[in-house]
Formats: sequence, structure tokens, C-alpha cells
Amino acid sequence: MNREDENVARAVRREIPAIARAVDAIVLRMNSGGRLIYVGAGTSGRLGILDASECPPTFGVSPNLVRGVIAGGRKAITKSIEGAEDRSADGARDLRKLHLTKQDAVAGIAASGTTPYVLGALAYARRRGALTIGLTADRRSPLAKAAHIAIAPEVGPEILAGSTRLKAGTSQKMVLNMLSTAVMVRLGHAYDNLMIDLGEANEKLRERAQWILMEASGKDASAVTRAMRQTGHDLRLALILLKRGVSAVQARRLLKQSGGNLRKALNE
Repeated sequence: MNREDENVARAVRREIPAIARAVDAIVLRMNSGGRLIYVGAGTSGRLGILDASECPPTFGVSPNLVRGVIAGGRKAITKSIEGAEDRSADGARDLRKLHLTKQDAVAGIAASGTTPYVLGALAYARRRGALTIGLTADRRSPLAKAAHIAIAPEVGPEILAGSTRLKAGTSQKMVLNMLSTAVMVRLGHAYDNLMIDLGEANEKLRERAQWILMEASGKDASAVTRAMRQTGHDLRLALILLKRGVSAVQARRLLKQSGGNLRKALNE
């Protein structure tokens, strides 16, 4: 299995130009108020939901910005719903519930590229004028042909024949990581390689937030703690306060004047 997994990164590397095109197109739409919506069935659907669910705590964005939709609904996240992936009309129906617009981007995920649920969703997305992305292991598949942008890491036969949760699933996870992370960085939800919009939902994340500010500002723990307290635990404001030596009120004004552009607010 390990020897076979070595092929996955190479297959994904060959798709970097397509991934880059997808990132550019998603960012363009998000800047106009759009969303990124993953659609899949089984393992593919669960991977989309996983990636979407990690965006709010990692990048401090709304849960509505990146969404995951799976054939069979919420129950299918933890339990196989037989036959759910075979109903193409359900894919369109589930996207219709999200009030899809032409500013949205829909990424259909299916290793085979033939899943009716995903194809139905992409067909509906195209009719609505949304951007469509097909993530599949077969570039000759209906999904790759139906999408505006096809991302097709061809990883070869699985060591357990037909079990696409293995190499195909790994390649999907890698591509989704790249899509969401690159999009969020392009939208300004990172400072260098630091998660500047990190949510502080638990003690581990609170400690990580403090480390991020110490790393970004070069200040010690006591200075960072004071800055966090003064800014209501807003990492962006705290970093401006620390690096520019201003008050919390001034930091908020600088960030507002920059239109939320942290680099500009820091005069960098």
C-alpha cells in the first residue's frame, strides 16, 4: 500500500495547472459574494464535508462560505445510504436548496466520474451559471467532460480492486486541501504561513493563537496576552497593535481604512 501511495503525490502534481485555474476562478467568485460547494457521494462526499467543516476554525470564515453536500444527506456522513448516489435528480434538488447563484463554484467529487448524483448536481450548477469543477480519477469520464475545469489525478488501479477510498480518496483529500487553503490564503486569511484568522474554540487553539502572534510580531507572551485582552482576542487587531505600537482603537481604524487588508494596515 505504501508503494502504491507514492504514486498519489505525483499524480496530483501533474494536476497543479488545473488546480491553479480552479483557485483563480473560485477567488474571483468569492470576491463577488460567491461560495465554494463540494458535492459527492460516499467517501467523496465525506471528504468534501471534512474539508468544508475545517475552514471556519482554520480561517475564521463563515460556515456558509465553503459547504459540503453528500448524497443521502446528514445520515450518509456516518452510514452508507444504499442507492443515494444513483439519483441524479437528488443532486440538483440538494443544490437548489442552497439557492445556487452564478457567483458560486461547485466542485463535483467522484473517483469514477460517473456518479449520477454528482453529474445531476453539476448539470444543475451549469444551468444556474455557476462555475463547475470536476475532481475525478478518470479524465475521460463524464464528470471531467461536464465540468468547466477538470482536475483528474490518475492514480492507477487500487491495491484492493475497486476500493476508491484508498489512492483515489487520498488524491481527493490532497486536492481539496490545496483548493481551500490556496483560496483562503488568496483571500487574506493568512499572514505569511500563519493562521491569522484562527478561531479560539478551545484551550489548544487559544495557545496556538498566542504562539501565532508571538511568531508574527516577535513579542513575548506577556505583550501578546495584553494585546489580545485589549482587542477582544481579535488576532488581526492584536497584530497591528503589536507591530505598529498603536492602541486597540487605532488598530481597528487602520484595519477599516485598509478595507480589511492586513498587510496594508501593517504598512507592509
